[in-house]
Amino acid sequence: MTELARRLGTTDAVVVGLSAMIGAGVFAAFGPATAAAGAWLPLALALAALVAYCNAVSSARLAAVYPASGGTYVYGRERLGEPWGFLAGWGFVVGKTASCAAMALTFGAYVAPGHERLPAFAAVAALTALNLLGVQRSMLAARILVAAVVAVLLAVVVAGAAGGLHRMGGGPDVAPWDVLQGAGLLFFAFAGYARIATLGAEVRDPARTIPRAIPVALTITLVLYAAVALVLLGTLGPAGLAAATAPLAEVGPGWLGPVVRAGAAAAALGSLLALILGVSRTTFAMARDRHLPAALDAVSERAGVPHRAEAAVGLTVALLVLTVDLRGAIGFSSFGVLVYYAIANACALTLRRDEGAPWRAVPVVGLAGCVLLAAALPLPSVAAGLAVFAVGAVVWRIRRNRR
Repeated sequence: MTELARRLGTTDAVVVGLSAMIGAGVFAAFGPATAAAGAWLPLALALAALVAYCNAVSSARLAAVYPASGGTYVYGRERLGEPWGFLAGWGFVVGKTASCAAMALTFGAYVAPGHERLPAFAAVAALTALNLLGVQRSMLAARILVAAVVAVLLAVVVAGAAGGLHRMGGGPDVAPWDVLQGAGLLFFAFAGYARIATLGAEVRDPARTIPRAIPVALTITLVLYAAVALVLLGTLGPAGLAAATAPLAEVGPGWLGPVVRAGAAAAALGSLLALILGVSRTTFAMARDRHLPAALDAVSERAGVPHRAEAAVGLTVALLVLTVDLRGAIGFSSFGVLVYYAIANACALTLRRDEGAPWRAVPVVGLAGCVLLAAALPLPSVAAGLAVFAVGAVVWRIRRNRR
């Protein structure tokens, strides 16, 4: 049986996490989150970061023990039992496939407003082809995209700070539950560090590399997000930020707007690249265990990548961007990701000390935080997420009964 090639070092793993987290979400998530949390946006960001940190630590410790493709799908299966692993993988594949389409459509909307489907389709086709050539070529593209997006965000921070942060306070009163909802929406922008774990079978010395890479990627992202959030609040004010559809484009001099839009397009491409990598690896792992069609259990001998799983994911996303408007999938994706990480934290609670178990409070806070933020999301997102997981449970039961 052909195995995936271990070609990624620590820097590559950090880039994977950064390209997944510092994506299109940062250009869109602050507006809806501020509409919920108001001037308490920094607190909502801190809560989202706290939950993300706990999830990151749990994921890193588990990935060191199980350095295989699939992430929490593998951890759930090994630590909690097959049903939990299947549900984690099911939620990840379904939710993140929808996120892939949303990122592709976001790219299309920035480069061709009103005609986003064709460029979205082209982006999916190009990035899928790139991934099929090998993960190292994907890393080169990810490095370029991450560098471009970070440069744009730093330009926004500098331009906003230079103009003065005079509108930080004010805005309508909000309840604690509203702040939690804001945190749940912001969590979508952090949900990328697990991409490092899902590529575990392609990382060199994973027991050492993954626990290092995940916290580094998360810390860099948090510092950058905090600076962006403070600048947006200070320049636009809570009400202005909540109403803005492209808030980062409204900060600084007029020439910066087109640059920000270009950066948003690059960010969407970076997110899409990392998402396709992660979803295809989980699809491959589930196919290897026969939870998905066995035909997807194949690795290219030339490129060392799961080429059939990548092609299947790319084709599915391409069909979605041509037929469905998935911008409303953000909330649903957040719900799926939070459930996914809740299972990861539950798995981490079962680790022994000799397996590198984290301080017990970390997975406890992570598990409770995931459940709380998922419950605080808008009701349609919660209902859609519960329905998808219910379907997954039925599929697992049918498949089990046919054994």
